[in-house]
Amino acid sequence: MARIAITDGMDKKAVAILEKAGHEAIVESISAEDLLNGALQDFDAIVVRSATKLTGPVISASGGRLKVIGRAGVGVDNIDLKVAGEAGIVVVNAPRASTQSVVELTLGHLLSSIRHIPRADRGLRAGFWEKKALKGSELSGKALGLIGFGRIAQSVGNVAQALGMEVHAYDPYLPPKIAKSQNTRLHKTVDALFSNCTHVSIHCNLTDETHHLVNLERISLMPKFGKDGAECGNHIINCARGGIVDEDAVLQALESGDLSTAALDVFENEPVPADHPLLQVTSFHGTPHIGAATIEAQARVGADIVANVMTVLDGNDSDCTVNRQFL
Repeated sequence: MARIAITDGMDKKAVAILEKAGHEAIVESISAEDLLNGALQDFDAIVVRSATKLTGPVISASGGRLKVIGRAGVGVDNIDLKVAGEAGIVVVNAPRASTQSVVELTLGHLLSSIRHIPRADRGLRAGFWEKKALKGSELSGKALGLIGFGRIAQSVGNVAQALGMEVHAYDPYLPPKIAKSQNTRLHKTVDALFSNCTHVSIHCNLTDETHHLVNLERISLMPKFGKDGAECGNHIINCARGGIVDEDAVLQALESGDLSTAALDVFENEPVPADHPLLQVTSFHGTPHIGAATIEAQARVGADIVANVMTVLDGNDSDCTVNRQFL
């Protein structure tokens, strides 16, 4: 029997799976201070989402009992993979569970942006009938640029093509044949993608390489005119990880008109305060990191991560191990 900490919540059915298997599941949040003071020393495993930060010092303070860290989701930038690996701790994630939910939220933000749905709703609530001011544009005939071209981006691209969009991608780690099979134009540089696309959606991990990858200079490269000749403006969507988009640059671009709209589900620092500058701009709308927040995704991610954690606890290898190079 293993003792497993679940610090950021998890689907009740997934917790029940652990308990049925004979494990002790402790579902409660642990403060950053307590983590640094060795709160994990009495656990064999921990399952986190994005809120709990398992930094090098936290992992070092966990003692020698911890065997596996489970990330209930995809991104692992809140976990020090190298320190975990050097301590013999396997880190696993659940990369497929939330794909459909994030795809649908991305498309929701994209459609909301070009048809000004959030602004229209806010105006109605305030007593304004802004019909003439809310002329939008169609997605058909426009170019969508995808930064990163994994499962989520490919699914977004498939729907975008069904809507009549031309799909472009930048992913330096992607075999060109994959992009070709998806009828997607693969660019060698991120600047080339921005130069060709009026709509850009982010789908990569946050790393030193991608931090503030979307900046003022690149936004200024966007063409404002669609492939169909329509003056549709420029639009940015990020449902991946906060910090990839330079929020100050987005604010400046919205104010100057280089960007027509921006929509973020993720922010560099979360939670976002009510006085965040972007929240004061009518051409911006956001959501509080809800990409995987669907009934279906939570059920899948819970089932997937407990299966991966138990696989490692049983002494077997998981194909969702993300720090293999450091073990």
